[in-house]
Amino acid sequence: MAKIFGDNSGRKWTVEINVGAIKRVRTLCGVDLLEMVSGGDLAQKMSTDPVLLCDVLFALVKTAADAAAVTDEDFGRAMAGDAIADATQAFLDELVDFFPRSRRGLLRKAIDGMRDVEEKGLVLADKKLDLLLAQASADLLAKSGAPSTNSPAPSA
Repeated sequence: MAKIFGDNSGRKWTVEINVGAIKRVRTLCGVDLLEMVSGGDLAQKMSTDPVLLCDVLFALVKTAADAAAVTDEDFGRAMAGDAIADATQAFLDELVDFFPRSRRGLLRKAIDGMRDVEEKGLVLADKKLDLLLAQASADLLAKSGAPSTNSPAPSA
């Protein structure tokens, strides 16, 4: 079942992964989507390179984009922030649905595990940042109470 995401220009895009779409992504992007599940590093590349992710997404929606006269530049300008997160979710869900039932459970577990690790990493990073900011604030306050020069104390 195809998945839908919206861009920052208010357009809705339908991601549908089938053999034709995989071939189109290979041709237009030089990316083999099957590498996402075959142990390659494509998942890591796409999670750290939003330009590559958007190129793949554009290739997946190219038929609809062409019909709407939306260029890859137009598409890219409308992809930032939550639109990228929503598109990634739609893409991953559709990729899982592409595979036969016998592999879907394992793929879903892997993707859910990646999301869980990412979420826990963000929580830990947030806590660490809070600690660093609190320490920097405490250091600044401690320094503000100390004399600003090495001048001797005034005599009585």
